[in-house]
Amino acid sequence: MSDLLFIVIPAKDEAPRLAAVIGELRSHGYHQIIVVDDGSKDDTGSLAHGLGCTVLRHALNMGSGAATQTGIEYALSMGAAYILTMDADGQHASEDIDHLFEAIQQHEVDVVIGSRFMDLKGKVPFSRRFFNLVANWVTWAITGVHVTDSQSGMKIMKADFAQGVEFHFNGFEFCTELFHILKRNEASYMEIPIRAIYTPESMQKGQSFWVGLKMFFRLILWKR
Repeated sequence: MSDLLFIVIPAKDEAPRLAAVIGELRSHGYHQIIVVDDGSKDDTGSLAHGLGCTVLRHALNMGSGAATQTGIEYALSMGAAYILTMDADGQHASEDIDHLFEAIQQHEVDVVIGSRFMDLKGKVPFSRRFFNLVANWVTWAITGVHVTDSQSGMKIMKADFAQGVEFHFNGFEFCTELFHILKRNEASYMEIPIRAIYTPESMQKGQSFWVGLKMFFRLILWKR
């Protein structure tokens, strides 16, 4: 059954962490792994290829939204029934993939979002909690959808839903845009709790206050 699930991992300069992430996925029986090398300056792409992953390369850094779109489109072209996205920095626990995969099959929804904030199974830094609260409010204000973790990088979707996914944003705004697509298509979704693993390296990457502020204004201009 896991062969029906394709895992998409957008990655930029993640060579020091990626081997452990891929090893964990293999140990849980997941082999359809797509790494989208988003303009890395290190050995991210060659390392992933050497570990047996499918590697798609962006010559330039286009952003996490663009990398996710590239991975989804490739997974669909290869006949994926389910597509899961996750981060490349080791923030996500591989065992949570099992939980998301089970949930989307048992509950027959279009999308299952892994929430870091439903029961705080991991120790989430205050800065991440604060940013997420603001991002959740922005997501609700723009899309009318309320969730506990609008910026989660771990989510799984059915292929039928993924066929209609075409992100306007190349950057982190795509996380909020996904909920606009969900509402527009009247798709079903649910959240389940996941564990987040934060390290000094992962805290230096991803979204920050200034990134979030720029995201907010871009989203507001988009919806005008």
